[in-house]
Amino acid sequence: MTTRILLTTTSYQDTPGPHHELLESQGFKIVRERGPLPEDAMLDLAGEFDAFLCGDDAITKAVIEKSLPRLKVISKYGIGLDKIDVAFATSQQLPVLNTPGVNHTTVAEHTFGLLLGLTKKIQQNAVEVNDGKWQAGWKKPVGNEIMGKTMGIIGLGRIGKEVATRAKAFGMPVIAFDPYFDDAFAEEHGVKKCGSMDEVLTQANVVSLHCFLDENTHGMINSEKIADMQNGVIVLNCARGELVETDCIVKALDSGKVGGYGADVLDTEPPAAGHPLIGATNCIVTSHIASRTYESVERQALRATHNMINFLNGDDDYIQANKF
Repeated sequence: MTTRILLTTTSYQDTPGPHHELLESQGFKIVRERGPLPEDAMLDLAGEFDAFLCGDDAITKAVIEKSLPRLKVISKYGIGLDKIDVAFATSQQLPVLNTPGVNHTTVAEHTFGLLLGLTKKIQQNAVEVNDGKWQAGWKKPVGNEIMGKTMGIIGLGRIGKEVATRAKAFGMPVIAFDPYFDDAFAEEHGVKKCGSMDEVLTQANVVSLHCFLDENTHGMINSEKIADMQNGVIVLNCARGELVETDCIVKALDSGKVGGYGADVLDTEPPAAGHPLIGATNCIVTSHIASRTYESVERQALRATHNMINFLNGDDDYIQANKF
């Protein structure tokens, strides 16, 4: 029987590179869909594939149940696994593979793009200029320097560390919280260790989120937490939209308590018409492109493809996120 692969990630499909040749070289039957797919679409497809090469598709318990026993492996193109029912996959001894260490550079760069866009009024002014509203003299927008401002990082993993080193290069003191804090890295790069997330939130002028989404972090930035933060704080989210309560951040932007929100992710993607963060005050939203560079797509796609191929071929060179 021919091995059938469901390929859903669009950046993998749309970006040229050697991952295409690698995948085609295996003789698999490849079915291509334009993800991320909701649960109902995945259920329509489930049951006919040996492997998923997926992005942020809804791979729920129901999808996994319908996919078994044929489905042998889920290979995630990316790091975050919150769209996959990993606990149920593990209970069924279904391997879930992912690609840590492939996009930390580009996500950190994007984080600083959002930060500079907000603090220097770059997006706001560029739109005005394009609309023929060149402001002269005292009417020009006034931004802020980031040098000397405290960068607070929640989640000092690969991406958080890249943000920390860039913040230090910009002359920003850096504080961070992570339950698995890397003391050696912090000592080498002058990062102050915080004992809790709240300590970061109350002390930082800029808060950058780089943690996973789970039951403990869902809605972690809410009205109660925002009230304790610095006035005019900048919040950056290149992790998951659900880490931040949308209505709470919108109210804080309107009041000025939060001076800016830069997000590459939203609580619903794509957003419905009228989403409150689209066009919100002092807010820049990009369409989940932080990891989408030619360089990182190639690294991520090759790792995800090698993971899947090696697992299916009995080669132990793959990265498995769940253990059983």
